[in-house]
Amino acid sequence: MDPISLQLGTRNLHGWLVRLLSRNLEWLDTMVKLFLPNVDLGSEYQGLDPTKRVILHLQKLHTQGPTTWKSFIQCVCMELDVPMDMEVLLMSTWGHEDGFPSLLEIGEESQSDSQLHPGPQAPSPQTQASHHSDTLRPDTDPQSAVHTQGASDWFSGGAQRGLKRTYQSCGSSPRRKQLRKQQQELAKRYLQLLRTSVQQRYGDRTPGVGQPLAFHQVYVPPILQWSRASAPFHTQEGATTGDPKAEDGADVNIRDLFSTKASKGPRVTVLLGKAGMGKTTLAHRLCQKWADGQLDRFQAVFLFEFRQLNLITGSLTLPQLLFDVHLRPEASPEAVFQHLKENAEGILLIFDGLDEILQPCSDKETTNPEDPASALTLFSRLCRGTLLPGCWVMATSRPGKLPACLPTEAATVHMWGFDGPRVEEYVNHFFSDQPSQEAALAELRVDRRLWSMCAVPALCQVACLCLHHLLPGRSPGQAAALLPTMTQNYVQMLLTLNPRGVLQAEPLLGLGEVALSGLESGKVIFSAGDIPASTLAFGDALGLLTSFCVCTGPRHQDKGYAFSHLSLQEFFAALHLMTSPQVDREALSQHVTLHSRWVQRTKARLGLSDHLPTFLAGLASRACRSFLSLLAQREEEWVAARQVIVLQALKKLAPRRLTGPKVVELCHCVGETQEPELASFMAHSLPQQLPFHNFLLTYADMASLTNILGHRDGPIHLDFEGCPLEPRCPETLAGCGQVENLSFKSRKCGDAFAEALSRSLPTMGSLKKLGLAGSKITARGISHLVQALPFCPQLEEVSFQDNQLKDKEVLNIVKVLSCLPRLQKLDLSRNNVSVSTLLSLTKVAVTCPTIRMLQVRETDLIFLLSPPTETTAELQGYPDLQGNANQRTEAPRRSLALRLQKCQLRVHDVEVLIAQLQEGPQLDEVDLSGNQLKDEGCKLMAEAAPQLRITKKLDLSDNGLSVAGVLSVLSVVSTCQTLAELHISLLHKTVVFTFAPELEEEEGIQKRATFPDSLTFQMPSEPSLRSPRIRLTHCALQAQRLELLCKSLGGSCRLGHLDLSGNALGDEGVALLAQLLPGLGSLQSLNLSENRLSLEGVFSLIQCFSTLQWLLHLEFSSASQHVILRGDKRGRDLLAPGSLPEFRAGARLGFGQRHVPRSFCLKECQLEPLSLSHLCKSLEKCPGPLEVQLSCEVLSDESLETLLHHLPQLPQLSLLQLSQTQLPPRSPLLLADLFSLCPQVQKVDLRSLRHLTVHLRSSEEQEDRCCWRFTDCGLRQEHVERLCCLLSKGEDLNQLDLSANLLGDDGLRCLLECLPKVPISGSLNLSRNSMSQESVLCLVEALPSCPRVREASVNLGSKQSFWIHFSQQEEAGKTLRLSECHFKPEHMPRLAASLNQALQLAELTLTWCFPGLEQLIVLLGLLTWPTGVLTLRVEEPWVGTAGVLTLLEVCARASGNITEISISKTPPQLCIQLEFPHQENPEAVALRCLGSQLLRSI
Repeated sequence: MDPISLQLGTRNLHGWLVRLLSRNLEWLDTMVKLFLPNVDLGSEYQGLDPTKRVILHLQKLHTQGPTTWKSFIQCVCMELDVPMDMEVLLMSTWGHEDGFPSLLEIGEESQSDSQLHPGPQAPSPQTQASHHSDTLRPDTDPQSAVHTQGASDWFSGGAQRGLKRTYQSCGSSPRRKQLRKQQQELAKRYLQLLRTSVQQRYGDRTPGVGQPLAFHQVYVPPILQWSRASAPFHTQEGATTGDPKAEDGADVNIRDLFSTKASKGPRVTVLLGKAGMGKTTLAHRLCQKWADGQLDRFQAVFLFEFRQLNLITGSLTLPQLLFDVHLRPEASPEAVFQHLKENAEGILLIFDGLDEILQPCSDKETTNPEDPASALTLFSRLCRGTLLPGCWVMATSRPGKLPACLPTEAATVHMWGFDGPRVEEYVNHFFSDQPSQEAALAELRVDRRLWSMCAVPALCQVACLCLHHLLPGRSPGQAAALLPTMTQNYVQMLLTLNPRGVLQAEPLLGLGEVALSGLESGKVIFSAGDIPASTLAFGDALGLLTSFCVCTGPRHQDKGYAFSHLSLQEFFAALHLMTSPQVDREALSQHVTLHSRWVQRTKARLGLSDHLPTFLAGLASRACRSFLSLLAQREEEWVAARQVIVLQALKKLAPRRLTGPKVVELCHCVGETQEPELASFMAHSLPQQLPFHNFLLTYADMASLTNILGHRDGPIHLDFEGCPLEPRCPETLAGCGQVENLSFKSRKCGDAFAEALSRSLPTMGSLKKLGLAGSKITARGISHLVQALPFCPQLEEVSFQDNQLKDKEVLNIVKVLSCLPRLQKLDLSRNNVSVSTLLSLTKVAVTCPTIRMLQVRETDLIFLLSPPTETTAELQGYPDLQGNANQRTEAPRRSLALRLQKCQLRVHDVEVLIAQLQEGPQLDEVDLSGNQLKDEGCKLMAEAAPQLRITKKLDLSDNGLSVAGVLSVLSVVSTCQTLAELHISLLHKTVVFTFAPELEEEEGIQKRATFPDSLTFQMPSEPSLRSPRIRLTHCALQAQRLELLCKSLGGSCRLGHLDLSGNALGDEGVALLAQLLPGLGSLQSLNLSENRLSLEGVFSLIQCFSTLQWLLHLEFSSASQHVILRGDKRGRDLLAPGSLPEFRAGARLGFGQRHVPRSFCLKECQLEPLSLSHLCKSLEKCPGPLEVQLSCEVLSDESLETLLHHLPQLPQLSLLQLSQTQLPPRSPLLLADLFSLCPQVQKVDLRSLRHLTVHLRSSEEQEDRCCWRFTDCGLRQEHVERLCCLLSKGEDLNQLDLSANLLGDDGLRCLLECLPKVPISGSLNLSRNSMSQESVLCLVEALPSCPRVREASVNLGSKQSFWIHFSQQEEAGKTLRLSECHFKPEHMPRLAASLNQALQLAELTLTWCFPGLEQLIVLLGLLTWPTGVLTLRVEEPWVGTAGVLTLLEVCARASGNITEISISKTPPQLCIQLEFPHQENPEAVALRCLGSQLLRSI
């Protein structure tokens, strides 16, 4: 038998063990790795047979010694499914003599793990009992024992490093059941010990010195309200807690904070409340209720205060947090913690003072959530469910910057303190006898400010304590007069708590110094060494300080001290600042600051001095001067000087542009000072628009704000958006006459809020605009508001949008419209309104005389009203209009606009609506777009339109109208006399009827038409019919539907404009339409754009020029598919509604006005010769005068020739235009040929070979001179001869413009040679043709051969102009003007020779032609005529600089006789008149002229 079998005692037992382990190989491998970490379980083990593999493992474990073997056998029995008989055999084999503990001893001694992995031993039960006996003393806190360096080590051995016992399968083993029972017994003992310790803590309630017996026993639950509309918890009570439909006014029961139906995952509740609201008290109350058995759903409740957890600087685990910091078990903490983990849903952990965290939350999270960490990190893991999953976590905090470790899905509950009934309940509990209760309540009710302060439970407690001391021996009202502010309440509390009313200055000042140093360092827990002994004894005796046990190290405890409330610490700090000589003026003023408390998640934390500026302001009151003087032992003047510092600091803050939280805090401070002048200064410094966004506001905050507003004269607008508001906050607005606009937008507002608001509204006489949006108001809240609104006749705008209102509530609100004579707007958008209720609202709109518009679109629902003129005047205070009815102007006729868009209206709803509207007033607009009327509903509305008296618009868009329904809707064209336009587009789902007022209702209707020749036509006695515009765009109309369409429209002979664009007519449909158009009467326009037309379709439309006499203009664009047929509106207005008579081309009306010609415009088309030929033939039948405008990218030579060839066959043509078209280079020559071929051509204008305009005259018109312009056409020398030849075939050419071409000098020479043959009688423009001095010389040489030239001017400067002017007959005296020619010396002989040949030249002007006198001397010497007179003008700059004698000397060298010399300096000009032939000495002539011209020359 092998050793193992011998050890087991039998071979059968050994075989059974091998079979058992073979079925659990993975578990066996894990155990081997645990007990034999150095053994390699490689491939040689993995490839073995399971039986051999088990035997090999057992042999290795057995060879390690009895300790390892025994531990392994114990794990087999505890963790595998071992039958009872086998378990007994295995366990009994070893007995107890070897020191192996029985399973019954595990829970008591917990030594099995230490045998496997030795570690520190746990303290004995006696040690723990002695510790607990010390911690349960009345003056200590058992759950505040705190370690400072990682807690004790007794738990870490077994819990962290030992082999953990698992309880995954209990099986049927009695020993397992016994082990489980042992664990439960240990946990039960611990939980009972925890409950007992809590009961002992809260059972000792001995009153302090000067405190009433009920001081510690009074508890009234404050108002709790879910912050979010959809709280993450669902409760049994439903509407009173986290139900999304819960009312904000309903109190949240303490039991409702913890739901039994919450889903798995983090269950986190954050309780937010300002200082003094009772957060800490509620946390302790929960612990007490659990200890008393009232929170039976929790097995354990742990309360931690962050002000004490801040003292832990090291890391700790969750078991250490629970058992070291809070309360440690008597034995086996591992078993107790395991029980807590398995029952986590019954565990509640409360963390008080989340806002007092000192250390930041670490962003770096470890992979193992059970690793040691800071207290805040453990809190974060608990909230996220990575530690103790399923447990409940509740944290308390002041509202403000919550730490980022808090999960966003955490439920938030706001604590609002006390309302009126709770204040009364607290007072009744506080005072034991009824007379005292009634007296105290009477004092509170008389003083409104004191009553508002009692909304804060801490202040209510202070006020009751003061009243308990002040009421005896005083008449009613005197006690409350001593408590006007929060600061004076604290002052009276100090006087009350002091024995015999004697103020002990030294210990009070000592407490103040300790308090200020703590606030500045962020310290709220003090040790005995931080506070002087006498001061400590004084504060402890009066209850100003509390003491508790604090663990500062392993098994070492000490006492900690703190002020009984944080606000009390702030009060004493303010006392120190006001009374200490060590605090100078600058330091004092620096503490008067304002704190912003925006709700946002950042790493920043709140400060500890929220109320410090408020207490400083309160101590700056005159009423506190004597108290401060006595406390500081200084004169009152010294105290007054320090009070002035605080008041001045507050006054500097008042005019600043402050955020909402700072405005509220400043209101608190100013109110505490009791200085009316400062309050008035702040009230008038506030902006007219005062917004408050996204921060919490309590009843006390609103009371302080309205208190300041009471000192304001002008109106103010208050806007509260996203602010959590205490339900009874609106009560503070009662009687506030300064508020003109009041707006609340928050999901936190519900029925209780609305009820409180309804009590204040009738007292706000200046309120004009009321907004209550985005709230949770239901029928109950609305009923209160509806009852209050009739008492607010001054309201001009009311908004109840987004309030989850139902049909009944909406109808109730609308009923009060008649009670609000000034109301202009009622907004009920984003509420739940049915179609039936909507129809009821339309009936109200029809019957209510002040409603001018009802606008409904999906969730929007708005009433716009127009108050009667006389009512408005009376309300505005015009008494003279009330008694004299004759002075009142007649009210305008009422009109109503009805917009019901996207309301799911159907056919039967339209029938009801039509019946309502037929009995109603005149309608400006009816908009039913976006509904489900279909064809039948649209037809009903169209048929009813004439009876509904609509003056502007009927919109039936997006109602599912089909193509067949379009024809039925068109019936309104012939039945409605006021229809101005009908627009239907099935693609864009548009169906809009536009109406115009009836003619007899229009002002300024013209009864007569006066014409220039004073002829007057009398208009018919009955009014003229209107010409409606019908637009059927994108309706998929095809050719086969045109006959039905024209039949529907043909019943109206007054159709003005017809738009069929965007359909599918095609060429076939357009051709058919051209035949049907005469049956539609005289239109003003027809739009056929986007109908897939080609030129064939356009040619069929051209025929309409002869069949439709109203048609004057036809436009077609191939690229954009733009097709328009238009008449002339002026001609239509002048003539009676009938056919337009035809006029011959050029005929005139009898009224002195020329008949408007017909025009045809063809753009962006491919104009091929065949198409142009077809076009011209189609135009031949059109009556004239006719204008044709063509446009294409490129026009070929053949196309242009074809077009010009047909011009003579179009005698009615008056204008031909080719624009934006690239013409061929031969265009000028082709056009020049028209000069002889088409006598009707009057004017040709060709520019840049892209723009051509040809004007033609009719045969009856008087012949006018022709004008031909070929500018920038690229004409060169080779074109000149051919062009001149063509132009010479004509009879009279008035103007010829060849400017901006490429003629050059050679082209000009050629042109001048041909010029005598061209019959030009006006002018020739050759400017900008790249000419030089050569061209000028050629011009001078050609003058003798051109007898009809009367003037020529050339400028070779930057503008380069070249003009030749002709006369019809030969001119004797010619004029030649040459500018900026810059002649060189070599040009002078040729210029003089040419001038000598131009004997008809009478005047020669040379400007900027000679650089100096030398060229002029040469010219004068060479210029010789046989006979004649020549005037020479020289305009050069050097004329002004040369001397007179020099100029005279130059003139003396002239060849002719000088008859006159003129010299001018401004402008510099020299004028010489020469007479030929030469007769005498020029010098003598010069001397003779000198005397006569000397003055003028100078």
